[in-house]
Amino acid sequence: MIADNQETIIEFVKVSKVYPPDVLALVDISFKIYKKEMIFLTGRSGAGKSTLIRLICNIDKPTKGFIDIAGNDLSKIKPAAMQQLRQNIGVAYQDFRLLPRLTVFQNIAMALEVTFMESRAIRSRVNEVLDVLDITDKIHKRTDKLSRGEQQRVAIARAASVRPALLLADEPTGNLDARASKNVMKLFNQLNEQGTTVVIATHDKSIYQESDCRIFNLESGELDIKKPEAR
Repeated sequence: MIADNQETIIEFVKVSKVYPPDVLALVDISFKIYKKEMIFLTGRSGAGKSTLIRLICNIDKPTKGFIDIAGNDLSKIKPAAMQQLRQNIGVAYQDFRLLPRLTVFQNIAMALEVTFMESRAIRSRVNEVLDVLDITDKIHKRTDKLSRGEQQRVAIARAASVRPALLLADEPTGNLDARASKNVMKLFNQLNEQGTTVVIATHDKSIYQESDCRIFNLESGELDIKKPEAR
């Protein structure tokens, strides 16, 4: 449940996004997400889930409305401040964005190196996240030699490895079987228990149907927030 005094980490106020020529991706949506929450963002393909993720990352700009991330007004934030903010945001994209000629270890380690973590600690953390996702045996394999499901888990491991303040995952179980999906949620829950705010865009009802988290459902760009049922 959400405490009355809980601190906001994401706030949208009357945000709309229109793609040329006249595609309405999001329509006048407002919400707050609080620190240490886990949110499930649901809706059909084309409902606006990926657009919302891109707006949070400041990859896309809203057509109108106000977006605040961790106390930063994204319409006014300077490049240096945005770069610093992104260091505290882990993103697992649908298209993975792995470096194909590098190994699994190298792809994940690069995310940790920019935090100035020591080499021994990097090796430990990489092994830790890969172990949860049951993909340790692929650690020295190039990512272009992996299956799509394996690539997806590597992308998730990379996003989670830095223990970000905010983790965004766009369809993180889309290419995975039930066992692998369960492992992904285990990792997300571990991070959430450690204080990470987690936002998961998903079609997969199995990962949230028993959850007591809020569900943000998008339909034709409009948002309906479902509060957890009392148990």
